[in-house]
Amino acid sequence: MTELVVRRLLIDLETPFARHWCGGDAFRTALFNALSMSFPVGEQFFIDSVRNGFKALPADRQESFKREVQGFVGQEATHRRIHALFNGHLEKQGLVNAWAPRALKRLKLLEGADPRHWLAITAANEHFTAIFAEWMLRNHDWLDGSEARLKTMWLWHSAEESEHKSTAFDLYQALGGSHAWRIIWFRRVTLIFLGDTMRQTVNNLRRDGTLWKWSTWKSAGEYLFGKRGLIRQSYKPWKDYLRRDFHPSQQESDLSQRWLEDNVREFTPVGA
Repeated sequence: MTELVVRRLLIDLETPFARHWCGGDAFRTALFNALSMSFPVGEQFFIDSVRNGFKALPADRQESFKREVQGFVGQEATHRRIHALFNGHLEKQGLVNAWAPRALKRLKLLEGADPRHWLAITAANEHFTAIFAEWMLRNHDWLDGSEARLKTMWLWHSAEESEHKSTAFDLYQALGGSHAWRIIWFRRVTLIFLGDTMRQTVNNLRRDGTLWKWSTWKSAGEYLFGKRGLIRQSYKPWKDYLRRDFHPSQQESDLSQRWLEDNVREFTPVGA
């Protein structure tokens, strides 16, 4: 099992930040803002999924997962709180979060479903966040020009996502979840996640007044499909999830460990 430390991030999220906080770039700002808008609802769903999956384990299996589940829940609850604060500033800037209510409406369809379905959905989403996390840590210069506190927030979140990427997957496996349903949900989550990300990013750009600017789409092309582009460098690790013998631990996490070791002054362990 993975030892997951719950950390309290030592940054100021009360002070407002610039509208184009991500290095003055409208597209990157809109994309990060869109992702943040999904986190409070998403993180709560992940917490509920893992808690319910843990409760569904036979009593003799629970002990081996107990500490990891507690760490996972603590980390995700902290992410939810931090991004709720961040999103409060976005609302004051005039942005409208259409992703969260749409997600809540879909999640109601899962009420009463087998906890393995919840875990399969969570594991799929955690794969996306782990891929993005490692890519972000490897290409952290994309956040250069941002306020230090905001760059720290995104890299801290990335490091912890990489750290707990196996929890939901392992619970799904422990409950006898099938490969077939893991892949079915992964394909569905891929379409939903990409669609929601695009819709919210476009919505943010429209409200920002930068949707039809050439500089916006030039930035989008470079950020997503350039030599170090997110989609260009993420396709292979995305595809790896389809393998029958896949496990999240096979994906790199060295950058996550290194960032946490090098930035211990940015947080304090809860309960230490």
